[in-house]
Amino acid sequence: MSQLSNLQINGDRLWDSLMEMAKIGPGVAGGNNRQTLTDEDGEGRHLFKRWCEEAGLEMGLDTMGNMFARREGTDPDALPVYVGSHLDTQPTGGKYDGVLGVLGALELVRTLNDLNIKTKHPIVVTNWTNEEGTRFAPAMLSSGVFAGVHEEEWAKARVDSKGKSFGEELKRIGWEGDEPVGARKMKAFFELHIEQGPILEDEDLDIGVVTHGQGLYWLQVTLTGKESHTGSTPMPKRRNAGLGMARVTELVHETAMDYQPNAVGAIGHVEVYPNSRNIIPGKCVFTVDIRSPSKETLETMKMRIEDGIETIVDAMDISAEVEVVGHFDPVTFDENCVKAVRDAAERLGYSHTNIVSGAGHDACWINRVAPTAMVMCPCVDGLSHNEAEEISKEWATAGANVLMHAVVETAGVVE
Repeated sequence: MSQLSNLQINGDRLWDSLMEMAKIGPGVAGGNNRQTLTDEDGEGRHLFKRWCEEAGLEMGLDTMGNMFARREGTDPDALPVYVGSHLDTQPTGGKYDGVLGVLGALELVRTLNDLNIKTKHPIVVTNWTNEEGTRFAPAMLSSGVFAGVHEEEWAKARVDSKGKSFGEELKRIGWEGDEPVGARKMKAFFELHIEQGPILEDEDLDIGVVTHGQGLYWLQVTLTGKESHTGSTPMPKRRNAGLGMARVTELVHETAMDYQPNAVGAIGHVEVYPNSRNIIPGKCVFTVDIRSPSKETLETMKMRIEDGIETIVDAMDISAEVEVVGHFDPVTFDENCVKAVRDAAERLGYSHTNIVSGAGHDACWINRVAPTAMVMCPCVDGLSHNEAEEISKEWATAGANVLMHAVVETAGVVE
């Protein structure tokens, strides 16, 4: 790689691609609403496919709609290096979450084409279906099927809020392929992503070298009390599910604070019944999201919250049901792939630090079946899953440069 030490992607071209993709499925406040398997997702896929074909890549498509655009290597028997992320967004998502990883991967291939640089191993630019999990839970659904975490039949039976299934919608937009999911073998997988947190910007650093991914539990909690009038029910006789939810909220926060650094916890989705201003809530359904890079800590936090909920409801004469609706263990990324990312940042003169990903990513599942690592770049105020999500062209360029060098080093340059 010494002769390629100054190799750089075309930052203007990458930025133009990001802005062009952002025109598809625009949000209401400057971001994007390109949820998975919507018409807008289909339109974004067509644009991505066209760009890949213009770059001379051969597109593959599996039965979960995962897209694989292949640039041939000089050795037809060498395992490919895969690189990418996802094109789907949150309902009020930004222009960069996931998309930067897909289009950064495409840009590195365009740069190699411009300079006529050949690699021994093929390079495959990848778009994973339904990473966000907003419309069809859980998140990282299709990469999970690829990695053997989920059964395909189960995944395709997931339904959205309108009762439409993943499988039906995948066929409807025309992006169900014939290739069996998980049949592909990888030499390695790399994913570029915005940090979705404030560390890199706060410390004025260019690159996050992702060494670990946090594990998580999503617990759905249903508290059942008794609906009654807010004015005429004596305080001692109330069975207030809303008050129970408030106490669980405090429990989750205190638990996360007691396991610093890195552990986090919060209440997310909330439904209150009957949700009337003069009726004491008789039922509350809400989700608890807890995360830690330590499996032992994660399990301890879960146990403490479950025990705490039992104590809370017993004291309030209400009942509780707790269901695990999402879980994955913490991830340790491949040492050699992580080193390739770190070496690339150093070679290019970018400031960098080791970082733990606080969010789940497709790389977390692919790590189960192939050596994997991630590159992160800063985002303004650490804000993501929000239409105000923002990065700079310089941050995007730096992240894509590090991605390219790590991928090319792994794929092997042919003189």
